[in-house]
Amino acid sequence: MRAWLPLTMVAALAACDPAVPDSGSGVGFGDYDSYQARQSRDAALATSQRQTVRPPAPAPATAAAQTPEGTGAPTAAEIDAALGRTPASTGGVITPAAPAPAPVQTGTVPRSAGSSAGISDEQSFEAVSSRESIESDAQRIARQRAQFEQAPVTALPQRPQDTGPNLAEYALSTTNQPGEKIYRRSFTSQRKYDRACSGQPSAAQAQQAFLAAGGPQRDRLGMDPDGDGFACGWDPRPFRAAKG
Repeated sequence: MRAWLPLTMVAALAACDPAVPDSGSGVGFGDYDSYQARQSRDAALATSQRQTVRPPAPAPATAAAQTPEGTGAPTAAEIDAALGRTPASTGGVITPAAPAPAPVQTGTVPRSAGSSAGISDEQSFEAVSSRESIESDAQRIARQRAQFEQAPVTALPQRPQDTGPNLAEYALSTTNQPGEKIYRRSFTSQRKYDRACSGQPSAAQAQQAFLAAGGPQRDRLGMDPDGDGFACGWDPRPFRAAKG
């Protein structure tokens, strides 16, 4: 009896413990090879279903559906007829009709307004002689003479007598070069020369003042210290060149 008691207790404990699952059989299905086969089969089935099942294409809109009836608005067909357009063959899209080809003209093509047709042919003897004659030339000359306006003849203005010495006449009466001494001069300071010349607006006016004060023989203003007869750098050579 003592020998069977432990064996009975071990058998009872073994009956109460749950069975240990087989790790190689997988969870909820067969082995791992069966799982991979099933995954491959499901992927192939999903790919075939996506290729065969496609959503239906939307129906193209028609001209009647675009324009509601009873509103008084022109239909698409009426608009096409007014604009000379024809509907496209697919999609209900309206495209303008192709313009008719321009007719081919034969013979002489007229020139445009911007071409050489507008150039005067007055230099062409053949063109002028074909439309003009001696009588027409005489009439045209008579019309042109009738349009002439002759300005009244008036006397030339007289030169005032009080304008001072004539520089052109004086320049042409001289032959010496600037700086070439002809007239005798007393000692003149540089300050007197600078003051006398700086008070004149120009060299020409300084020469006129020099001649009016007794020059070229005398130099009371101190404008011609070198005695050449030309005051404050005035040059007679441009007048001589103009005459020559």
